[in-house]
Amino acid sequence: MSDEIQSRSDATPAGYDTKYVVGQDNVEFWGFDVHNPVFVVSGLVIIAFVSVSLALPGETKIFFEGLRNGLTSSLDWLFILAGNVFVLFALYLIVSPFGEIRLGGPNAKPEFSFTGWLAMLFAAGMGIGLMFFGVLEPVAHFQKPPLFVSTANVEEARDVAMAATIFHWGLHPWAIYAVVGLSLAFFSYNRGLPLTIRSVFYPVFGDAVWGWPGHIIDILAVFATLFGLATSLGFGAEQAMAGMNYLFGIPATDTNKVILIAVITGMATLSVVAGLDAGVKRLSEINMSLAFALLLFVIIAGPTVAIATGFFSNLANYIWNIVPLSSPFGRDEVFLHGWTTFYWAWWISWSPFVGMFIARVSRGRTVREFVVCVLIVPTLVSVLWMTTFGGTALVQLIQGGYTGVADTVTNWQPELALFKMLEQLPMASVLSFVGIVLVVVFFVTSSDSGSLVIDTITAGGKMNPPVGQRVFWAVFEGLVAMTLMLGGGLASLQAAAIATGFPFTLVLLAMCYSTYVGLRAEQRQMAGA
Repeated sequence: MSDEIQSRSDATPAGYDTKYVVGQDNVEFWGFDVHNPVFVVSGLVIIAFVSVSLALPGETKIFFEGLRNGLTSSLDWLFILAGNVFVLFALYLIVSPFGEIRLGGPNAKPEFSFTGWLAMLFAAGMGIGLMFFGVLEPVAHFQKPPLFVSTANVEEARDVAMAATIFHWGLHPWAIYAVVGLSLAFFSYNRGLPLTIRSVFYPVFGDAVWGWPGHIIDILAVFATLFGLATSLGFGAEQAMAGMNYLFGIPATDTNKVILIAVITGMATLSVVAGLDAGVKRLSEINMSLAFALLLFVIIAGPTVAIATGFFSNLANYIWNIVPLSSPFGRDEVFLHGWTTFYWAWWISWSPFVGMFIARVSRGRTVREFVVCVLIVPTLVSVLWMTTFGGTALVQLIQGGYTGVADTVTNWQPELALFKMLEQLPMASVLSFVGIVLVVVFFVTSSDSGSLVIDTITAGGKMNPPVGQRVFWAVFEGLVAMTLMLGGGLASLQAAAIATGFPFTLVLLAMCYSTYVGLRAEQRQMAGA
C-alpha cells in the first residue's frame, strides 16, 4: 500500500470527497513528516502533562483520585449503556446483509495468514490485562460477590464471580474494538480515505472532517490511545517487577519500576525499527505460543476436570448473568464503580489503538468474518483463560484452603496474584519466569503497536511514516507510564484511563451511526453494479 492513499473514484459514492490526499496538511522538519495541528497540539499537551506531573507528584495524585471518583459516580450510566449499544451493533452486523461486504473491495486478499492475524489482534487487544487480572479478578469477586450475592452461598458466589470476570473480558470490550476496527478498515480500504479516526465521520461532517472538527477527533484519539496504553503498561510494569521480586529478590521500588519501563520501552523501540512484519507480527506469534503453552500446562497440572467442566458452566453463567451485570438500573454500585466503569473506560480509551491496529492488518476480510473473529473468538478464548487461571485459584481457595491469592486481594497486592497461584503448581519458578517473559513481551508488542497507531493518526493517516516518529511516540508512551506510576500508582493509571475514555465514548457512539450509513451506501452500490 502506498504512503499516500487517494480517494478512488471507482470506490467513492456520490457525496464523498475525491480530492483529499493524505498528507496535504503535513509539514516536514528534522526528518519528521507530521500532520501539523494534530501532532503539534498532541505533542505539546503531553509534554506539558509529563512536566507538571513530575514537578508536582503529590498534587497529581490528589487530582487523579478526585477525577476518578467524580467520573465513576456521575457518568457510570453512560459507560454501561454505551457498552450495550456496541455489543448490539456488532451482533447486528454479523447477521445483516452488510456481512457480505469485503474490506478492500470484492477482489481484496488478506495480507496475513488467519493464525497470524488472530495472534496479532489478540496480543494487541488485552494481553497484559489477562496476565494481570486473570487470577486476581475471580478471587476478588468471590470475596465480594456482585449482584448482592451472599458469600455464605459458596457455589453461587463462585458462579457469579466467574460470570462477572468474563463479563469484563468478553463481548463488551471486543465489541468496542470491533466497531472501531471495522469503521476504520471500511472507510480506508473501501472509500480510499486516510486510516485515521476522522475519516469515519465523513458521512456526518462532510469536508469539515479535514478541518478543525477532524483535528479535534484525532487529538482526542491520540490522548485516549496514549493514556489507555500507559495504563496497561503501568499494570505490566507492576506485575513484572513483582515477579522479579518474587523470584530474584529485586526490590519493587519506584526507581526499579522506572528502570524496568525504560528497558522495555527500549526493546519496543527496537521492535519499531524492525517494522510490522519483523517486529510486532513475530513477537505476537512468539508470545501467543508462550501463552498457549502456559495455559496448557496449567490445565494439565492444575484441576483439569474442574477446568474442563468449568469452561461450559462459566460460559453458561456468563450468558445467564449478562443482562443484570450490564444493566444500569437496580445495580450494585460498589461493583459498578469499582470495576465495570473503569473497565469500559479503559477499553474505550484503548479502542483507537486496538481498532486501528486491527484495521491495519485486516484488509481482505469480509465484514462478517471480521466481526465474528474479533468478537466471538477472543471472547471464547477469554472464557478459557479465566476459567483456567481464575478457576484454578478458586479451586485452591475453596477446596484446598490455600489463601495465597486471596491475601493479595486483602492486602492490595494485585500484581502478585498470578505468582501466588502458580506457587501451588509443579515447576512454580519456571512458570513464574515464563509469566514474567509474557508480561514483558506483551508490554513490547503493545508499545510498538501503540506507537504505530499514534504515529499514523498524527501523520494524517499515512501508513508508513518515518521510523523516527514511531520512536518518538514509543518513548513518550514510556514516559507517560512512568509519570502516572510516580504520581499515584495504579489509582492514577485507572483515573487517566477513565478521564480519556469519557469523551471518546461519545465519539464511538457517533461512529456506529456513521459506519451504518457507509455500509448501507456500499451495499446499494454493490446491488446496482
